[in-house]
This record gives sequence, C-alpha cells and structure tokens, in this order.
Amino acid sequence: MTILVSAVLIVGLLSAVNFLLTFGVLKRLREHTALLSNEAGLSAELGIADPVGDFAALDIDGAPVRRELLLGETFVAFVSTSCDSCREKLPELVEHARRVPGGREQVLAVVAAGADDADAFVERLAAVARVVVEPKGGPLSNAFRAFTYPTMMWVGPDDAGRVVRIKQTAPAPA
Repeated sequence: MTILVSAVLIVGLLSAVNFLLTFGVLKRLREHTALLSNEAGLSAELGIADPVGDFAALDIDGAPVRRELLLGETFVAFVSTSCDSCREKLPELVEHARRVPGGREQVLAVVAAGADDADAFVERLAAVARVVVEPKGGPLSNAFRAFTYPTMMWVGPDDAGRVVRIKQTAPAPA
C-alpha cells in the first residue's frame, strides 16, 4: 500500500512541476512575442477600428496608392517572397481576391521583396489586385503595421471618414 501511495505522490509532484514549467514557458513566449512585436516601438498589429497610417506609393502600373484613395471596403494582403507560407497560400489568395466585390480596384496586394525577387508573386497577383512592391518594413507595411507575413485584412472608412481596419480575414479554402 505504501508503494502505491508513494507512486501517486511522485506522479502528483511530477505533474505539478510539469504544470509550473509549462506556465513558465508560456510566460516567456508572451514576453518574446511582445519584444518582437514592439520592435522600433510599433504595435505588432493594426487592431479592429485602428486607423491606417499615412502612406504614399506607386503600384506596378505607376498609379498612386495613398490612404485617401482607398474607397469603400478594400481587401489588403501583405506577402513576402521569403515566406514559405505565403508561397503556399498564394493560389488561395489569388482566388479570394478574384471573388472580392468591386474587383481589382478593391484589392491591394503588397509584396515585400527586392524588385528582382517579386516577379512570380506580381505575375499571379496583377490580374486580381493593385500590386505594390516594397522592401520589408516599407511605407505600406508601417502604415498598416503588417510586420508578419502573410497578413490579410479588410479596411474601410469609419463614421468619421478615417480609413480603419474593419475586420481580419484569410482566404477561404479552395
């Protein structure tokens, strides 16, 4: 009987130690995430109803892309050529963009890459979206606080006319 009680006590103690270690790991992961997301003092993510910052860029057709030119609800996607997940989800993203009401004018795709690396992404996205190529941490990434890839969201004007994030989305499975 004492062996059984001892075994139960040992298992209980091991479970308690395991719980404490798991709790510690979770705490460290939260700290690590906060450190990564607050790089350069920026919030990691644009929250629902947070305003989009000012930006100015040119799309691949040479047309201006600015915050005040985003009319109505616009689907915005940030992808990177160095992101494996982005390459995997690119066909789903293209299909989702193709179904957005308003067509190409209501879809903005930002490809984070060097000009030479972006060709494959630009080729696939150009038919369904206005495409901007910028380096990681470029003006659009900063304005939308998109520092991880892929990042997808819907933006639109709020009651005061400011462009804000209105919801988060991901491409629907094909």
